[in-house]
Amino acid sequence: MEGNKHYTNPDHQPNPADDDELQIDWMGILRQVLAIRKTLYKAAGIGLVIGILIALGTPKQYTVSVTLSPEVSGGNSGSSGLASMAASFLGASVGSSSPDALNATLAPDIVASTPFLLELFHARVVSQDKQIDTTFTAYLDEQTSSWMGYVLAAPGMAIGGIKSLFTEEEKEETATVQKGAIELNTKDAAKLGNLRKTITAEADKKTGITTLSVTLQDPKVAATMADTVVSKLQQYISAYRTSKAKEDCQYLEKLYKERQQEYYAAQQRYARYVDANSNMVFQSTMAERERLQNDMNLAYQVYSQVAQQLQVARAKVQEEKPVFAVVEPAVVPLYPSGTSRKVIVVGFIFLAVALTGAWMLLGKKYWLQLKESLSQKD
Repeated sequence: MEGNKHYTNPDHQPNPADDDELQIDWMGILRQVLAIRKTLYKAAGIGLVIGILIALGTPKQYTVSVTLSPEVSGGNSGSSGLASMAASFLGASVGSSSPDALNATLAPDIVASTPFLLELFHARVVSQDKQIDTTFTAYLDEQTSSWMGYVLAAPGMAIGGIKSLFTEEEKEETATVQKGAIELNTKDAAKLGNLRKTITAEADKKTGITTLSVTLQDPKVAATMADTVVSKLQQYISAYRTSKAKEDCQYLEKLYKERQQEYYAAQQRYARYVDANSNMVFQSTMAERERLQNDMNLAYQVYSQVAQQLQVARAKVQEEKPVFAVVEPAVVPLYPSGTSRKVIVVGFIFLAVALTGAWMLLGKKYWLQLKESLSQKD
């Protein structure tokens, strides 16, 4: 039994791979990194310079967000509201309205539409330092661009300058609307394209909450335009929803005046006939008097019905106006939005060091092997 203690199975041989399947020579990698540390220092310096240039050349942007919760009346609420209340007092009836073609969930499409954005051009804006007091379209011309934007736009500007030498200079005109079609010049079209990125809206179809965001280079102007967009959107939806009710109200106003004049005329005819024939007792006189009285009563009934319908229509206009609860109003931001300049600089330093290290440790080796294999084939 003592001899069995030192017995080993000859079939079982220790496998080195079982102890460490993947061995990484961390010291070797560290030595390689230390060997190219001067190159990495240079790469970090280049990344620092590029990061600083891009960070300083990129203008600050400020974002203002406004949250709206629309409470739209109408729709299937035929048994409630001002219109039904007026109808109950006056004895009239109000039918249920059809589903609306425009609701608050279409706010993103409305804000991005060309007519809506063109209305914003004439809004008055004042910068935070009070040095700019002009229209919104003029402010857009004064916004600065990054130097990368100028570099990317340089080829197009050069081509445009060359083309202008061979073409006649055309006078720029403002946007015009002819028979429902909007005609824009190149400058306004470019502004609209930028505004669709600057002014955005998102609507939650489940909750109905709409979030409007405006991003500009001046915090006060961004807050002002956010408030303006909210006001314009409310006016746009309100004007659409009340347009049919206002048309009905205008028609009933006209009909009310006509029926009123008819009733007054019938009343005058009856009064004059009674005054002229008050002492007459002939049957024909009594019949004519009764006929005029019936005409007057009929005119009054029509006049009274139209008056009731007019009161209901006036209440309907107020009922159809949508109500927007501003959950989060426009607040002038204190800090710029987007990526900070420090993060941009650090990011470029890291990117430069990582790319240089990858090239020196891996890419250069494989590139030399590829060149050697290609040369051997030749």
